[in-house]
Amino acid sequence: MTPAPVRVADAVRVPLPRLSADTAFFWRSGADGVMRIQCCAECGRYAHPPTPECRTCGALGPGPVPVSGRATVFSFTVNHQAFSPWLPPPYVLAIVALDEQPDVHLTTRLVDVVAEDVRIGMRVAVVFERHGEVYLPLFTPAEAPVGEAGADG
Repeated sequence: MTPAPVRVADAVRVPLPRLSADTAFFWRSGADGVMRIQCCAECGRYAHPPTPECRTCGALGPGPVPVSGRATVFSFTVNHQAFSPWLPPPYVLAIVALDEQPDVHLTTRLVDVVAEDVRIGMRVAVVFERHGEVYLPLFTPAEAPVGEAGADG
């Protein structure tokens, strides 16, 4: 598994997730370029967002495991309105289905792609955007060479 590239955010203040004992592993996993998702040791089901018990079998304490960071665009929207100063339009918000378990979806932003080129079924790969100790998982087209995401993504 090749680590995903990490980009360092600019000086604009971005709203960040609150880290908790249950979620910190996910938001910090980009530090080494490897995405981690919660997985149940009992039944092998992945889960996102993380929960204290497995949604499938009820086992307590599912833990984080490394995943490929590869996914497929399940749905998306292209936003042309400037809703926030840290996200200049147009930008693409997407729901991606993880390769390891396609019914596990992440809501994310697609970067390094022309909005008009995005399609349902498009293959994507994770890149991380660093904000202090938080690494936001963003996705870039997998067909493109995997490299560091652009500064304006």
